Amino acid sequence: MHPKALLDACAELVRLTLKFDHPADAIVSRFFRDNRGLGPRERATMAETVYTVLRKKLLFDHLAPSGSGPKERRLAILGFYGPGDFLRSALTEQEINWLDQCEKVSPNDLMERHRHNLPEWLVQPLKDQLGDEFWPMVETLNLGAGLDLRVNTFKAKRADVQKELAKAGIKAVNTPYSPWGLRIAGKPALNKNEAFMRGDFEVQDEGSQLLSMLLDAKRGEMVVDFCAGAGGKTLAIGAAMRSTGRLYAFDTSAHRLDAFKSRLKRSGLSNVHPAAIAHERDDRVKRLTGKMDRVLVDAPCTGLGTLRRNPDLKWRQNLQAVEEMAVKQAAILQSASRMLKSGGRLVYATCSVLPQENEAIAEAFSVANPDLVPLSVGEVLAELKVENASSLCSGGENGQLYLRLWPHRHATDGFFAAVWQKK
Repeated sequence: MHPKALLDACAELVRLTLKFDHPADAIVSRFFRDNRGLGPRERATMAETVYTVLRKKLLFDHLAPSGSGPKERRLAILGFYGPGDFLRSALTEQEINWLDQCEKVSPNDLMERHRHNLPEWLVQPLKDQLGDEFWPMVETLNLGAGLDLRVNTFKAKRADVQKELAKAGIKAVNTPYSPWGLRIAGKPALNKNEAFMRGDFEVQDEGSQLLSMLLDAKRGEMVVDFCAGAGGKTLAIGAAMRSTGRLYAFDTSAHRLDAFKSRLKRSGLSNVHPAAIAHERDDRVKRLTGKMDRVLVDAPCTGLGTLRRNPDLKWRQNLQAVEEMAVKQAAILQSASRMLKSGGRLVYATCSVLPQENEAIAEAFSVANPDLVPLSVGEVLAELKVENASSLCSGGENGQLYLRLWPHRHATDGFFAAVWQKK
């Protein structure tokens, strides 16, 4: 594609994305469906340009007014993902001069907000938790996310999948914590890979794999993934159960569960039973009261732990949304806990970094439910032979009560988890 045409397409996609009326990944996917003539390189350039604009929106909003032309074009120029000479060949002389001046701006001369590129309501909660680690965290968020795979241990072994990927020219290294995980550099096309099509692996962040491990589901048990979504954790749990017992995958979105079916078929698991529910008090849920050995509540949340890959979330969320989410999370956790039998294990998890969605929910639940005893996540992970388990935890007297994963510390998305056992 000619540089000018590609820049125009980037600008149009930036314009559509900045409406914030739908998630950025959905807008990008729809644009590509509507413009099927775009090749892989054009798609990669456009997608990365949009995500760079979203990551550095406050900085680019600060620099853009000194340029000329439509704002979305100026933002696309600033965020353009590709060789500088390629971009400059699409610009007017005036635009080139403006871009040169922008590139000379030193980060040290910028206001703090133009360096962290976060909404003000989110800055202080992160600083309160991270202290001196705030800026390393910000830098990590602006780098984007790597790509982790989970080997389907029901079908394959990690070493074998690693060798097969190597033959395809894809270097994969073992994830440092999850025994199921592989980490690969870049974003190679995996959906045509033979091992993927056989169901030997799925794309899943290492942090998400650890959440599934915390449930520690055994062969032959009765288990519920209460907010199954796209089913990544469901598949990990089903593999850990060796396709025995009964694993319910509940979600309020029938659409998400339908999309999950192809992944389930590929996995080879026969113990998973997807079911759409209307809400957390659905009759399907009530019928399972006191019958479950394990319950995972991967609660709906703001998703702010996934900003490396979903940078639009910071502009689409606000404090009111956090408060509303916390009410929903508490209700879901309480309803799901009623399914546990005596001696059963409950895991509450989010991909948020905010205490309101995490520690606050867990602490209030513990107070309201004295028959559920909090377990030390550090001890649970150590029993599962996860290396350096203590470094993944925070909270409680020994700093081991909760799982607390951070992108800059652990190279995962931001995750939280709490675990209880019913008396």
